[in-house]
Amino acid sequence: MQPLEVGDPGVIGPYRLLGRLGAGGMGRVYLARSEGGRTVAVKVVHPHFALDEEFRARFRREVESARRVGGDGVSPARGGSRAWGWTAPVLDADPDAPVPWVATGYVSGPPLAQAVTEHGPLPEHTVRALGAGLAEALAAVHALGLVHRDVKPSNVLLALDGPRLIDFGIARATDGTASLTSTGVSVGSPGYMAPEQILGKGVSGAADVFSLGAVLAYAATGAAPFPGGSSAALLYKVVHEEPELGGALTGELRDLVAACLAKDPAARPAPAELAGRLAPGGAAALVSGGWLPGPLVERVSRDAVRLLDLEPPAHPSASGPVPFSTPAVGASGGPVVSGVFGPPIDPVPTADAGPPPRKPVSLSVSTTSEPTATGRGRRLSCTVALAVAGALAAVTVGGGYLLGLFGTGRDHTDTASPKPTTSASGSAPEGAVPASGVPKEFLGTWKGPTREAQGVPHGDLTVVITRGRAGDDVMRLTTTLTVLTVTAECHAVGRLTSAEPGRLTVTDRSDPKRPGSPGMCTAGSATLTFTLNEDGTLHYQSDEAAAGRPSGTLTKQGG
Repeated sequence: MQPLEVGDPGVIGPYRLLGRLGAGGMGRVYLARSEGGRTVAVKVVHPHFALDEEFRARFRREVESARRVGGDGVSPARGGSRAWGWTAPVLDADPDAPVPWVATGYVSGPPLAQAVTEHGPLPEHTVRALGAGLAEALAAVHALGLVHRDVKPSNVLLALDGPRLIDFGIARATDGTASLTSTGVSVGSPGYMAPEQILGKGVSGAADVFSLGAVLAYAATGAAPFPGGSSAALLYKVVHEEPELGGALTGELRDLVAACLAKDPAARPAPAELAGRLAPGGAAALVSGGWLPGPLVERVSRDAVRLLDLEPPAHPSASGPVPFSTPAVGASGGPVVSGVFGPPIDPVPTADAGPPPRKPVSLSVSTTSEPTATGRGRRLSCTVALAVAGALAAVTVGGGYLLGLFGTGRDHTDTASPKPTTSASGSAPEGAVPASGVPKEFLGTWKGPTREAQGVPHGDLTVVITRGRAGDDVMRLTTTLTVLTVTAECHAVGRLTSAEPGRLTVTDRSDPKRPGSPGMCTAGSATLTFTLNEDGTLHYQSDEAAAGRPSGTLTKQGG
């Protein structure tokens, strides 16, 4: 947690703010206390979303769904509702406030992903209690006609009195038809999504069971059951390959996890059946006698004691709209807070936090063209191509097309180094300019398709290269990808790094004058290399891992 900044409100609704917990694409989350002394997490949306009536309507619907899921917020281990104690309850909300907000119960405990990273795999007793509690929560959620859709290690918190399943923001009615082409629909996280979810074949409660099986495998072994170096590889393995459960997962627990990870939804156990097999006497019985290993108990207890010492700032500012800054992204030692909708909230990094970990990406497709939260957008990230894979698989030939799209595991990218254009004598081409400037052969507009390193289509690229010397902006770039009725577009400008006959190197960044499609573009900078081929085409290569290291062959337009 970090202290409140200048411009942060001191009060939101009836809640006094204590500090900032984190931020995400939809808003910022604060730690707060109610008038009665209860510690809560208050999420406030970014002000520009408050101007969108469609967004407000969706916010209301999501809050109502979350209220139905939240129950009384008292854990079964303390005599509360059997299932609802395994979730974080929605306590209060104001969708009609100038800046909408929602308050949820605060869970003092690390996310499963962080606990396993820091302390290693969990013992079998802990995994059984974890699985039983989450299965009971899912059984109750499904009984309401809802599906969570994003069960993953970062959405599971480990509290002293039991696990909590959080972030019901993308839960949808089972009779709904949320698709990849609906505005703002989040689909899930690679490696934890069910095969039918990836292929767009419709999602039922069985998809949550598959995700739970993957979470339990991770908790028991310390490794995801579908490992991969990229999102594309992860999705391919989920659809076409068997899980890797390792030797540490044995006996009945291994059999149950394997059953959850069946490719056929009908072959997976129901949540109630799974809970009964993991804990015949109920999850509460496993939790009440102590369920976390010693190092985790010590860590959670220490965090809880620190909470008691927190006091509101001496001079809080008035309640009102919040002037949000760029969302913080990173990892901290503090708990992760559940969101109401949209991507999970990223904790605010602490001073001693290391570089942010690579995380699964929630896939989304947006049909709007409004700016992102930072007002910037650059290249399509790998998530765009993956959303395309799911959408096309759903409307063409299902798994067969997905198999063809992802290839057979070989790298389909043309990574061979193209030969620079030279004269017959082997010298630099006639008319070449000094290395500090752009050779005239590169000037003009170039277009062509691109693919990621895994062979996944990455959209059509348009590059305009102009005159300039080292340090000048000499490039404008647009990546466009259209699937069904959805078109995603990202823009960048590039500064010349080096130039020589036949080869150009550019460092690019988001184009501030042309924001890209929301949620579809990466940020930061990358090195782009353009090399002239012997046939007059231009080879393009990006080194950006977040965008899938796209490359392609471009053709000059207009002669």
